[in-house]
Amino acid sequence: MPFNITAVKTSSNGVWQGDNPLNFAFPLLIVQTALIIAVSRSLAVLFKPLRQPKVIAEIVGGILLGPSALGRNSAYMDRIFPKWSIPILESVASIGLLFFLFLVGLELDLSSIRRSGKRAFGIAVAGITLPFLAGVGVAFVIRNTLYTAAEKPGYAEFLVFMGVALSITAFPVLARILAELKLLTTQIGETAMAAAAFNDVAAWILLALAVALAGNGGESGAKKSPLVSLWVMLSGVGFVAFMLVVIRPGMKWVAKRGSPENDVVRESYVCLTLAGVMVSGFATDLIGIHSIFGAFVFGLTIPKDGEFGQRLIERIEDFVSGLLLPLYFATSGLKTDVAKIRGAASWGMLGLVIVTACLGKIVGTFAAAVMVKVPAREALTLGFLMNTKGLVELIVLNIGKEKKVLNDETFAILVLMALFTTFITTPSVMAIYKPARGTHRKLKDLSASEDSSKEELRILACLHGPANVSSLISLIESIRTTKILQLKLFVMHLMELTERSSSIIMVQRARKDGVPFVHRYRHGECHSSVIGGFQAYRQLGRVAVRPITAVSPLPTMHEDICHLAETKRVTMIILPFHKRWNVDHGHGHGHHHHQDGGDGNVPENVGHGWRLVNQRVLKNAPCSVAVLVDRGLGSLEAQSSSVDGSNVVERVCVIFFGGPDDREALELGGRMAEHPAVKVTVVRFLVRETLRSNAVTLRPAPSKCKEKNYAFLTINVDPVKEKELDEGALEDFKSRWKEMVEYKEKEPNNIIEETMSIGQSQDFDLIVVGRGRLPSAEVAELAERQAEHPELGPIGDVLASSINHIIPSILVVQQHTKAHVEEITVSKIVNESSLSINGDTNV
Repeated sequence: MPFNITAVKTSSNGVWQGDNPLNFAFPLLIVQTALIIAVSRSLAVLFKPLRQPKVIAEIVGGILLGPSALGRNSAYMDRIFPKWSIPILESVASIGLLFFLFLVGLELDLSSIRRSGKRAFGIAVAGITLPFLAGVGVAFVIRNTLYTAAEKPGYAEFLVFMGVALSITAFPVLARILAELKLLTTQIGETAMAAAAFNDVAAWILLALAVALAGNGGESGAKKSPLVSLWVMLSGVGFVAFMLVVIRPGMKWVAKRGSPENDVVRESYVCLTLAGVMVSGFATDLIGIHSIFGAFVFGLTIPKDGEFGQRLIERIEDFVSGLLLPLYFATSGLKTDVAKIRGAASWGMLGLVIVTACLGKIVGTFAAAVMVKVPAREALTLGFLMNTKGLVELIVLNIGKEKKVLNDETFAILVLMALFTTFITTPSVMAIYKPARGTHRKLKDLSASEDSSKEELRILACLHGPANVSSLISLIESIRTTKILQLKLFVMHLMELTERSSSIIMVQRARKDGVPFVHRYRHGECHSSVIGGFQAYRQLGRVAVRPITAVSPLPTMHEDICHLAETKRVTMIILPFHKRWNVDHGHGHGHHHHQDGGDGNVPENVGHGWRLVNQRVLKNAPCSVAVLVDRGLGSLEAQSSSVDGSNVVERVCVIFFGGPDDREALELGGRMAEHPAVKVTVVRFLVRETLRSNAVTLRPAPSKCKEKNYAFLTINVDPVKEKELDEGALEDFKSRWKEMVEYKEKEPNNIIEETMSIGQSQDFDLIVVGRGRLPSAEVAELAERQAEHPELGPIGDVLASSINHIIPSILVVQQHTKAHVEEITVSKIVNESSLSINGDTNV
C-alpha cells in the first residue's frame, strides 16, 4: 500500500495541487456511493419485469462490484474499494441500517400482532422452530467441513447463528412482495404479515442471544468466562424493560406534544427522536448486543396511531432507504466472494443449506397452517411467502462475519442462500396461488334475467379521496331505486404504494381497521369523511356498503380493481375521471360565472398515472365500466333543493346514437327513471339522409397513436342486426318508462355542435353517454377527430373537454364485451356509392 493508513485525510486539495481525490476518505466515499446507487438502480430496473424486490438488485449489485466479479481486477479494487476505505463505507452504511431498523420497529405494530391471534402465532412458531432445528443440524456439518481447527467458532454461538440465519423471515421485503402480488388485504396476506412480524421479533431476540454468546469474537473465546454472556443477556432484558416502561410513556407524551395541530411537527421533537435512535444504538452496543437492536426497540416505543410516527417516517425514510440502505446491502455483496466456494464439498454445502432452509421453512409453515384449517393451496403459498429472507437475513450474516463466527466461505454460501430464497418467492407464489374466476356481467343481463327479484345489483365505486365522495353518493342514490332490486355497493379507496416503506404502514393500518381501509391517513379528516360519508349513506338507504382499500403501485392498480370486480361478481365499475372541476353550480344564477372560461373551468388533475389506471381498467374489466367526469355533481345546493333532502342527481339526459355501449347507457337511464326525484330525458340522434347515401367506412390504421386517436372494436357486426337491437332497446325502454321519461329525436347537421348545445344548456345535472366503440354512422364520422381523452370515446370526449364550457357532469358507459377483442385506431373513408350505413365499420 503506497501510503500510511493512519495518515488518511478526509478531503483533498484538488487535482491542481497534485492530489488524487481517490486517496482521500470523503471524495472516495462519494465515488463509491454514486457507483453503488447507479449499479443497484439499473439492476432494479432489469429485475422489475421479474417482479423482484429492490433488495435483490442491491445485493446482486454489491456482489458484481465486489471480489466475485469486477473485484477480480486488483487495480480496480485497490483504487475504488481499498481496504482502508471499507470501515468508512461501512460506518456510513451502518447509520442507514440503524435508522432503517428504527423504521422497522416503528412499523411493527405489536397490538396488531396480538389481534391476528393464535393462528398466525402458531404458524410463526412452527415456521421458526423447524428451520431453526434444521439450521442447527446443518451447522454441525458445516463446522466440521468448512472450518480449519484454528478458526472454529464456539459451538453455542455458531449453532444459534446458523439457526437464526435459516429461520428468519424479512418482514419489510414480504410486505412489498405481498403488495406487488395483490395479496395484501386478503386473508392469506394478513396471516403472512402477522406471522412475519412474530417471526421478526423472535429473530431479533435470538440474534441478541447469538451476539451475546459470540461476545468478542471466536479467537479469545476460550478465555472468556460464561458469566459474561449471562451479564450481556440480563442487561439486554433490563434495557428492553427500561425502554418499554420508562421511555414508551415519554415518547407518547412527545408524540402528543409533537403532533401537528397545524400541519407542522415541532422540529425539536423530531431532533429529539433522531438523537434517541443514536443513543439507544450506543446503549446496546455498550452492553455488547449489536447497536441495531437498540434502534429497533426504540422504534417499538413510539406510538403508532398518531400523526407523529407518520411524519417521522416521511422525514427520514427516503434518505435512509434510498441512499444509505443500498450501501449496506452493497457492502454485504462486497464482502461476498463467490470464488471462496471451492470444490465439491463447498458447493454441496450450498445446495444443502438452500434445500434445508427452503424445506424447513415451507414444510414447517405448511404443516402449521394446515393444522389451523388453512386450505392446502393457501398453506403452501404461505410457506413460500414466509421463506422470504432478504434484508434481515443479511444483517444477521454481517454481524456473524463481524464477530468472526462465520468465515468467508460460510458467509458467501449463506448470502447466496438468502438471494435464492427471496428470488423464488414471487414466481412460486404466482404459480401456486390463483384465485377463482367469475363470469362476466353487464347491466342488461340483470333486467333480462327471469328471477330479477333475487338478483342484486352490485356496483364497485372507486375513489381517490374525500373529494369524490359526494358525487359518487348522489350518482349511486339515483340508481338505487327499483323496489325489488337490492343494491350492494363496494367502495374502493385507491392508494398508491410507492417504494417508500411508509406505504407499508398504510397497509398495516388498512388491515387493522376491520374496515380494511384508510386509517386517518395524513390528515385526520380524510378517513372520517370517506368512510363517514358512506356510513351515513348506508343508514339512510337500503344499500349494503362495504369499504375496501387497494394499496398498490399505479402500474398494477387496475389488477386490484378488476380482481375485486371478479371475485365480488360486480355488474358495473364506476371510476373517477382523472380531472375534477370544483364548481358548485347554483340552480339558475350561479351558472354564468364560468361560462366565459372563468375559474370554474380549471380542472384539478390527479395525474397521468391515474388516467392510465382508468385506461387499463376499461381494457381489462370483467364487467361494464362507467367513468364519471365530475363537475360538481351532488354539490350542496343540489341537495338542499331536492325533494326529500336526500342526495340525488335530479335531471339526467341520456344521449343515444346506437351500439352496445349506448344500449347499456340507456339501461342505466331506465334505472334512474324509476327514482321519484330523478327526471330523465332521452335524446336520440337519427341518421341524416345524406349520411345514408354516403356511408362511412372505417379501415384499421394501427399505426396511429392511441393517445391522440379514438380506438374502435375489431369485431365484425351485422349492421342490420345492430339496428334491430337498438330499436328493440328503445321500444323496450319506452314501453317501461313512458310516463316518467321525456323522449326526443333529433336529426342534426352537426353532431358535435348539437351535443355541445345540450351540454352547455343548464337543463341537466348529468349526461349519460355510451363510449361508442362499435360506432353508429354519425359517431363513425368523428373517427378522424383529434382526441383529447380517447378513452372516453368521441362523444364523451367532446363533453369532457375543458374548453367546451360544458356544465353538467358526464358519465361515460362502456358495456362489457367478450374477452380478447382488440381495440384499434382507424381512419375513415367516405364511400359515396355504398348504401349500407355500417359498410364494414368494424374490420
